[in-house]
Amino acid sequence: MNASKWHGHVIGRRVAAVAGGTALVLAVTGTASAHSPHHTLDAARQVLAAKDGWAAYGTGTTGGAKADAAHVYTVTTWDAFKAALADGGDAPKIIKIRGTIDADGPGCDSFAVPGYDFDTYLKTYAPETWGRDKDLSAEPDDSPEGLRRASQARQDAYIKAYVPANTTLVGVGEDAGFKGASLQIKGVDNVIVRNLTFESPLDCFPQWDPTDTADGNWNSEYDSAVVYGSTHVWMDHNTFTDGDHPDSTLPHYYGRVYEQHDGELDIVKGADYVTASWNVFADHDKTILIGNSDSAATAAVDRGHLKVTFHHNLFSNLVERAPRVRFGQVDSYNNHFVAGPDYSYSYGIGMESRLVAEHNAFTLPDGVQAGSVLKKWKEAPVTAADNYVNGRRTDLIAVHNAEVPGETLQSGAGWTPTLRTRVDSPRAVPALVDHGAGAGRLR
Repeated sequence: MNASKWHGHVIGRRVAAVAGGTALVLAVTGTASAHSPHHTLDAARQVLAAKDGWAAYGTGTTGGAKADAAHVYTVTTWDAFKAALADGGDAPKIIKIRGTIDADGPGCDSFAVPGYDFDTYLKTYAPETWGRDKDLSAEPDDSPEGLRRASQARQDAYIKAYVPANTTLVGVGEDAGFKGASLQIKGVDNVIVRNLTFESPLDCFPQWDPTDTADGNWNSEYDSAVVYGSTHVWMDHNTFTDGDHPDSTLPHYYGRVYEQHDGELDIVKGADYVTASWNVFADHDKTILIGNSDSAATAAVDRGHLKVTFHHNLFSNLVERAPRVRFGQVDSYNNHFVAGPDYSYSYGIGMESRLVAEHNAFTLPDGVQAGSVLKKWKEAPVTAADNYVNGRRTDLIAVHNAEVPGETLQSGAGWTPTLRTRVDSPRAVPALVDHGAGAGRLR
């Protein structure tokens, strides 16, 4: 990384790089004592309220609220952000993000390894040449696919940022966030992410898989945020969007969309005790995945975990997965779902899921039936009570079973959520959520 791009400072420390980015210079610039989290309105030191969803379970979620002055940072560049994450290990820390930080780097060409050429890739693996009965996994490193893998690895290393335990990330003002970043909350405990806008990463090197469906598919990497095997995570007042690169702008190759987006927020690999509140999830296809596989190996990790709460979120102009659930014990209430022209479904009922979807509001356009809100992938019971569709109370299970042939859903998830601080009338939810959710609206 270019040392000249490093920048960042805050109450406590200045973060800088020496030539080559191989060391940090840390100069104390703040006061000797931290502000008390009990006597400040600073959003950076706020903790998750008791009973506010699954992330309040047990020890609760406090993030970096106890950070001393030496572990509070303000950053304005990607390099400074990653340096702040790495500094201080798991000591409580607060990282304030100011403005929009570009994590795309110098562009896709800079990630390509010598010899990689997309036109050669297209010619080599065209269905009329390669066929549709074998994937590309066995291709050697010097093949077009091997060079694609190496190029993708370089992008992977650049755009992913790993969040340590006991950390609060918070945007400063109304325009803070990341463009093209993939936030990795992996194998840690006690993380808070608030008041940030995430513009989805654009995979520069999607892989062609001719065996994915009868027609093949382009498959991409990089979620905006991933909670992977982590516990006690609070995502609050963030906005997730495709921004300047909606799917409608993506080209087609081999007759399939050249998919360069993955998810907006995935919660996988035994992650537990997550609350997502007052966020906006917008303008995306495969939005939120809870549990990423039906396999026996995945079941061994996920079964009994993936406890997640969604409340007061706006899901706008999405196609699917809001969320799709496997194994998880998920509570989703007081959310507003606004369907667009490409809408497929909101809740995906998957392997051994136990979803409670209550007191939500759905705004569906003409031609979209209420029965499509729920999508059955595997046999699993669901609780869906007191939901309103276009202003009318609707039994989502009954209408699904009436309108979707061959997809009979069972009622009753088998548990009753208790970790809720307030439940609003679903009739009030559209106004409350539309005016209060998302980055820039944290008060």
